[in-house]
Amino acid sequence: MLEAGNNSELPPIPSKRYFTIGEVSELCGVKPHVLRYWEQEFPQLKPIKRRGNRRYYQRHDVIMIRQIRGLLYDQGFTIGGARQRLSGEEAKDDSNQSQQVIKQMRNELEDILQILKE
Repeated sequence: MLEAGNNSELPPIPSKRYFTIGEVSELCGVKPHVLRYWEQEFPQLKPIKRRGNRRYYQRHDVIMIRQIRGLLYDQGFTIGGARQRLSGEEAKDDSNQSQQVIKQMRNELEDILQILKE
């Protein structure tokens, strides 16, 4: 679901534990009001809410939002179709998310290794 073609224009996800709605908006190329709407439409998307009802997204939420964005904007799915596609692929998504995280961690470690060699 996270093909390089779909997300090549999106910035890499920083290695942080929590992201604010503004940060996620920039990382995923989606406005904050759209993110709040998608929370109502996609049961897989559940950010943590803390004091003052502030949303804090985790890395897997950001990856899920990028998948939703790809389905809706790039592949032309309707919200109902994207919801059905995601619910049918949850087992695959876990594997894809793990692979995505491992790939990004590897890239970050290779960058650190280059810095240390210099």
